[in-house]
Amino acid sequence: MKLRSAISAISLALPLALALPGAADAHRAWLLPSETVLSGDDAWITVDGAISNDLFYPNHHALSPEGIAVERPDGSDGAIENAATGRYRSTFDVHLTQQGTWKIGTARTGAFGRYKLNGEEKRLPRGADASRLDTLIPAGATDVRIREMQSRNEFFVTLGAPTQTVFEPQGTGLEMVPVTHPNDLVSDEDGVFRFLVDGKPAAGIKVTAVLGGSRYRDTPVQLSGTTDAAGEVHLAWPEPGMYWLEAEIEDNHTSVPGATERGLGYVATLEVLAP
Repeated sequence: MKLRSAISAISLALPLALALPGAADAHRAWLLPSETVLSGDDAWITVDGAISNDLFYPNHHALSPEGIAVERPDGSDGAIENAATGRYRSTFDVHLTQQGTWKIGTARTGAFGRYKLNGEEKRLPRGADASRLDTLIPAGATDVRIREMQSRNEFFVTLGAPTQTVFEPQGTGLEMVPVTHPNDLVSDEDGVFRFLVDGKPAAGIKVTAVLGGSRYRDTPVQLSGTTDAAGEVHLAWPEPGMYWLEAEIEDNHTSVPGATERGLGYVATLEVLAP
């Protein structure tokens, strides 16, 4: 299943709530590949997934590999292998069998809401399936308030020469279309990224990148910028390493019947190499 078609309500309850930055500042959902730039006829990577207080250090909850989608350089569907889930992290492998850039991650949507029934306030199950709202909200409910939530959490890996196919936007939710290829990032050059909301450039979005390994630092390494009219943001990497990039926006352009609000979140793991 391609990442572009992987929007689902699978395993939303914890991952979706924590993947959106505003939901829980202390906990971040992340996917960490063993490496992102490889050579040869084929190669393997191993990926860790977790939700934790410290980036890339699993200490809170495993991020389920269920719903992880792999898109090959030619746009076809790939698959994860050897998936396993422990208490604090999950792991899986991806066999890179095509030259070019791969996209690996999740795209999820769900609904959050509340209502009153006989004067008592009730809540929908966290990350409820938006297609089942008519069965989840009982007859006679009043003061119904529904919020649609969408999130993406992804990374990119290149075997051989970089390619562009996997960056084709899908036109739904918050998406990142890189101007600088994600596997060509180096610490002495700016990375440039374009953000789209429903396929259109999104201005005024704050984008933040945090260097992993903060558990062993007195002060976290963090940088941020705001998208311009073209939806683009420039980020100057202070040093090499694995970075967790996030962006979020709220609007009322919901596709869920009855919803009046929408929250969109985007997360990517990016490797910045030494010059």
